[in-house]
Formats: sequence, structure tokens, C-alpha cells
Amino acid sequence: MFWCRNEVRPGVSVAFTDTGAGNLALHVQDDPTEVMARRARLERVLGLEDQSVSRRFQYMDQVHGNHVEFIEAYGPGPTADAMVSAAPALHMASDRSVQPLAVMVADCVPVLLVGTDAGSSPVLAAAHAGRPGVASAVVPATVAEMRRRGAVDISAWLGPSICGSCYEVPEQLREEVAAEIPETWSSTSWGTPALDLPAGVRAQLAALNVPVEYSGECTLENDSLFSYRRDSLTGRFAGLVWTHD
Repeated sequence: MFWCRNEVRPGVSVAFTDTGAGNLALHVQDDPTEVMARRARLERVLGLEDQSVSRRFQYMDQVHGNHVEFIEAYGPGPTADAMVSAAPALHMASDRSVQPLAVMVADCVPVLLVGTDAGSSPVLAAAHAGRPGVASAVVPATVAEMRRRGAVDISAWLGPSICGSCYEVPEQLREEVAAEIPETWSSTSWGTPALDLPAGVRAQLAALNVPVEYSGECTLENDSLFSYRRDSLTGRFAGLVWTHD
């Protein structure tokens, strides 16, 4: 069910699902009832099912942009490509509960970020960094929103995504994106123009002094991960970040 799952700080965990968890997206050709059942199963496995509705994972309507939404409570998925959540302004020092966040991908880079505010409560974020999002700086915008909410000591976890040796693009597109983020310039293993989106995200985070604690494997090269480039009709796996006791 999980490609990677770790407690990254006391009381804070990140995870990336695989095909064992099934498709978690409502916008592909799948039964919505079954999708919601899979999402609920994830919450049960992670120990969130006995808590309030606000402890359900918040998903978003991803549109390959750079809009970042601040999530105060669980609700209808915002139209955005990144979300940030933090403890309410008036919270008990012992209350570390923060809205759990989810991002869905099938080749794009799922980025999970964790920071800490002045009251030592976690500040969480999840970003969807596809080619348009990397080019339009969705990840730097997410870090900026975290810092605006008081986050310091931010670290990042990059989930599985298509690698620079597999993501073939037209030459002009490679030139356009690499002109903005030089680290994305790449070639496929068969010698054609390509983009390395994970390298681009890592470079953007390095420029912001945000360390990358994990960078996942290639989706196209792993059958246990969904890949749109490999199978155009496919599901989506999720990157998850949440707090717990």
C-alpha cells in the first residue's frame, strides 16, 4: 500500500502510496464510491478513522498552476496545486493537530513539506509539481506561504515521479523550461530532449535553503506506481502528510 512511509519528526509523518492502495483520484475513469472507500481505508490504516471529520485527508482539484491554498479545516477540495495547513491561532500548547493534506500524481512530482511555527506546532504543505507547476514556481510559492504562516526549519520530501532519463519533451519545450530552471535540462536514455522535473524542484528548494530529505524513484520505470506516460488511462497515487500522537 505504501511506497514510502516514515515518521519524519515527532508526531509528524509522510507517506507515498503505490498501486496497492489503488487509484485515489476522482477525475479518472473509476467508480467514485470505490475511490472514496480507498481514501477511507487509508485513513483507517493510518489511525485517523476514529477522529473528527477534520482529520480526514484534504485533497485538491489540481490544475497544473501555482496557486497555494491555506487550509484551516476540512472541506470541499480547493482548486489549487498546493496547500498549507497549520494549527489554529488559538490552540492549546499540547494540541498538535493540523489538517492532514494529500496530493495526487502519476508522473508529476509530489512534494511534501514540514516546518515548525513559533509555538513548536507543525506547519504542513503538499504541492503538485508538474512541468507547468515547476516552470511557474509552485514549490517556491508553497514555501513562501509556509513562511508567511510562521514556519521555520522547513524540510521537503519528494515522492516518486518520472525521471529526467524518461520524460521526453519537444526540444523547444526543453529550452523554454530550462531557460527558467537550468537544472531541468536533460536527455532521455535514448538521446532525445527531456526534462528532469525532480532536479528542478530540488534546485528551487536549495535556493530557498530547504533541505530535501527524500527523493523518490521513477514512476515510469516501476510497475508498482501509476504512470500516465506509461499507461495513459491510469490511476493516481498520493503523497500524504499528517500529524498524530
